[in-house]
Amino acid sequence: MDHQFQIEGPFIELIGLIKALGIAQNGGHAKAIVEQGIVYRNGERELRKRAKLVRGDIIQIEALKIQLQ
Repeated sequence: MDHQFQIEGPFIELIGLIKALGIAQNGGHAKAIVEQGIVYRNGERELRKRAKLVRGDIIQIEALKIQLQ
């Protein structure tokens, strides 16, 4: 894994994760990243901007991999 990210609570929304990691400057930018189809969740393309990510999920955005804890 390239990175690990500790979530607070039972889940984090996909666009929230992208913003928290500093990949996107704001919510609109995070939504655009998801719409480009370059975000994968556990090996499958994820196009839902508000997908609820949970511990154990592996998110890939281009070459960056993040495991949620």
